[in-house]
Amino acid sequence: MRSSQESDQIVPKGLKAMQQFEQLPLLREGVQVHYEGSIDKQGGNADWDWWLYQEGSEWVIFDVDGPGCIYNFVQHRYPDSEEPTFSFYFDGEAEPRFRIRHSEFGREAPFVAPLADAYMGPDDNGRGQIRVVRSFVPMEYERSCRITSDIRLKGAAKGDGGWGHVIYHSYQDASGITTFTGNEHLDALLNTWNHTGEDPKPDVSAQSAVTQQLTLRGGEHVVLLDEQGAGSITAILAEMNTSLPAADSGAPLNDFPYPELQQIWIRATWDNHERPDVECPLGAFFGNELGYNRIGLLSHGQTEAGMLYQYFPMPYWERAHIELINRGAAEVTFAYWEIRYTTEYNDLYLQGQTGYFRSSAYYPSQAAQGTDSIIGRITGRGHLVAGQVTAFSRTTGQISCEGDVRVHIDGKLTPQVESDGSESWVNYGWGFPTPPEMNPSSAYDGLPDSPWSMVRLCSGDVYPFRQELVFGIEAGEYNNQYLRHSGILFYYGVDEPGMELTDVLDIGNKASEGIHHYRTSGSRGYYTLCACYEGDQDHVLITDTGHETEGWSEFVISIHPDNRGVRLRRRSDQMTGRQKAKVYVDNVLVQERSWYVADRNPYQRWLDDEYEIPAGYTSGKDHVTIRLEYVQAGETRAWNEFEYKVYSLHGYNT
Repeated sequence: MRSSQESDQIVPKGLKAMQQFEQLPLLREGVQVHYEGSIDKQGGNADWDWWLYQEGSEWVIFDVDGPGCIYNFVQHRYPDSEEPTFSFYFDGEAEPRFRIRHSEFGREAPFVAPLADAYMGPDDNGRGQIRVVRSFVPMEYERSCRITSDIRLKGAAKGDGGWGHVIYHSYQDASGITTFTGNEHLDALLNTWNHTGEDPKPDVSAQSAVTQQLTLRGGEHVVLLDEQGAGSITAILAEMNTSLPAADSGAPLNDFPYPELQQIWIRATWDNHERPDVECPLGAFFGNELGYNRIGLLSHGQTEAGMLYQYFPMPYWERAHIELINRGAAEVTFAYWEIRYTTEYNDLYLQGQTGYFRSSAYYPSQAAQGTDSIIGRITGRGHLVAGQVTAFSRTTGQISCEGDVRVHIDGKLTPQVESDGSESWVNYGWGFPTPPEMNPSSAYDGLPDSPWSMVRLCSGDVYPFRQELVFGIEAGEYNNQYLRHSGILFYYGVDEPGMELTDVLDIGNKASEGIHHYRTSGSRGYYTLCACYEGDQDHVLITDTGHETEGWSEFVISIHPDNRGVRLRRRSDQMTGRQKAKVYVDNVLVQERSWYVADRNPYQRWLDDEYEIPAGYTSGKDHVTIRLEYVQAGETRAWNEFEYKVYSLHGYNT
């Protein structure tokens, strides 16, 4: 087996990332995940206005600079409303590469099923059905991307409908990226997505550990696999002797209807780690904690024939140990268990450049009091690939979908990923009224509206983190509803962090400004702001003093010489949108992108936004001079800055 010192893996991006499921364990370099969408700027539940600014006759809903890839586009609208046409502009082009109407998703190439489709929700109190169009077609861009609508997406009334979002990646550089044309060959990816329930990885020679007619008494555990040496798990399959209950089976409606999915736990430990890498109930492991109906994703779920499956690749280098534990009192029987494992991927999964398949600590069913339920808190370095959340209200059928998902990454106070409602995180709309629903990347089960269990696969749009990831979800519009949440996260990771804080510049603090040789031209002066961050921090007021300039600012920062790039995190005032600056490092312009934030929030004004400098500008240096030159765009008249945190990015651990 090669060591990680011999070469760095080239991790695929965009379309290639979605086509090569076997490469999910490879750790990401220079990749961040982002969200743009219709979140209520005042922190309430009015998540139905989606626009950044107007340009001519078009309303801009997405606008980013630098290389990246859109992985998920969603928009909710009443079919009887005026129909929007979306225009996609790439790399600064004056004319769009393509236009598509709302009703054409799912049938107009390349946005064809199952990579793109529409969900039709039930009638909404006389306002008609809601149509949720969604696309998982990866759209890469080398320099920039802008999406517009020919009508303003606003309102929740009949005739309106402005809910929507984009999930996308930004990259340090454009290596491995080819700007989307609409003529990409998607046949292989479409074929994979059309065969959900089958292993999405290439066929390889594998061994199998099979257990038939397994009975687990209360408190008993059994080892399913104990394999020495290097290899990877390619599939875990299981079949229970009993059928899943029907929705009208008489099972308790305010608790888990199928206790076996909760009392039987699976535990996987790689390379003799002190703590298990995966430990959770079977329901969470196979993607459905309730089990009323069959649901299945590319990665995990249940086939039409009733077989439970898990296809996430799970590499190990010394030992794989997998066992089942019956944490209940009742006896549980299984007709079949099979674990497939191989050595064929050993050359691909280089130790140090590949993450272990892991789960967060299982979040047991409980009601948080006025705060987000923290489904998972992950530390170290890696990337999230799937999440599962289940909710019970006090009574069945109660609307319980209004809580937003909020994901914080690497200590940012501004959420990195959000959702306008719980069901929007899994690309559905109007709650959870029609279970079961599924597509190859997301699904939900339950009873109409409550209880519900939703699951999301992030095969392309993984959530990379270098220090920690915190996944929370509201209960109700603003944590004002009783809901019992449970759930789990799946990710690839290692224990060691991927970056370290090496400097902090506090604008307005004369000592800090002096230490960092802070200077500026075109100053509009200092000012003090008392405000809050949006999201789950919107009740915490922070007072800080900063500076704004219509010229430039410059400062010296300390970094680690052995860096893989540098991340700057700015605390800024997002009173106005389209703040933009050119970035220079030691008088050299960073060519890959400008520092640009198109969105704004005049109510919850604090924003943590970040800029990654590629290693070519910083490697081997222990300090650099940063110069930010304000560029006028739209309504902005200055660049503001209150604090800069400086993170040196680590390379792979060898």
